[in-house]
Amino acid sequence: MEKTRVAIVGWGNVGRGTAEAVVSSPDFELAAVVRRNAEPAQQVVGHGWSAPAVTSLADTPDVVAALVCLPTRLTEAYEIDVLRSGVSVVDSFDIHGEALWAHRQALDAAAREGGAVAVTAAGWDPGTDSMVRCIMEALAPRGVTYTDFGPGMSMGHSVAARSVKGVADALSFTLPTGFGTHRRQVYVQLDGSRPFEAVAADIKSDPYFAHDDTHVTQVESAVDHHDTGHGVSLKRFGAAGTTGNQQMEWTMRVVNPAATGCCMLSALRAGLRQEPGAYTMAELPPAHMLPGSLESIVKRIV
Repeated sequence: MEKTRVAIVGWGNVGRGTAEAVVSSPDFELAAVVRRNAEPAQQVVGHGWSAPAVTSLADTPDVVAALVCLPTRLTEAYEIDVLRSGVSVVDSFDIHGEALWAHRQALDAAAREGGAVAVTAAGWDPGTDSMVRCIMEALAPRGVTYTDFGPGMSMGHSVAARSVKGVADALSFTLPTGFGTHRRQVYVQLDGSRPFEAVAADIKSDPYFAHDDTHVTQVESAVDHHDTGHGVSLKRFGAAGTTGNQQMEWTMRVVNPAATGCCMLSALRAGLRQEPGAYTMAELPPAHMLPGSLESIVKRIV
């Protein structure tokens, strides 16, 4: 099987999980890892593999697509330039609603201009959970769906907490309280530049936390609380036609970076089969996310 050369942009938890997904796939090849502090001739080394570390995507001109593993708030400006150059992108943008739609539309214009493809919000929520919610609503058009996250560490919320002035390190854990409501438990390690009360107030007012019951705790070492496990439970109660009492449930427990990496790679596989433009995972055919011919996938799964 011919392999598509891709690069990973960013080398945090998601970047590492995505790299493992790429090197384990039969149809992709990891060409490079883009890191802002990469040194000449540096190699990024994993379990039985290595790849060049570069400071710019331009250093690997034969790359077809970039898996952008940057904090959500940094993705758009970077991706627009990449798309205009003709290179496709995938990100795990993790903000829902109006912000996601606006981001998708901005990427769509740039992707069409460059003749490339963008897949955004390719994580597990938004991402694969979005696909499950679509299926549930298709089976029970009238009703309500509850999404309960956790218990587990949220990478996006942790990044948001770390960006607050006065924070040296932070971890945010999501604790489900039932029927779509959550508590955020944030452990912060201060850098000594600001008092804890001011830091806690800024975290609670951040859009990532403002709509949930958020508790901030000061700790000596945030890394002592590190755990990348997470989970989700989706439940829908509704009606199919005139028949009520339709109940559905989807539950999973995952290691967050590994699951996100596989989501991003699967989304890229499907995205490269589409016309130029931007997509979310809910807009992509599920069979296109799997390696192999459509015939083999239909015969094996459908």
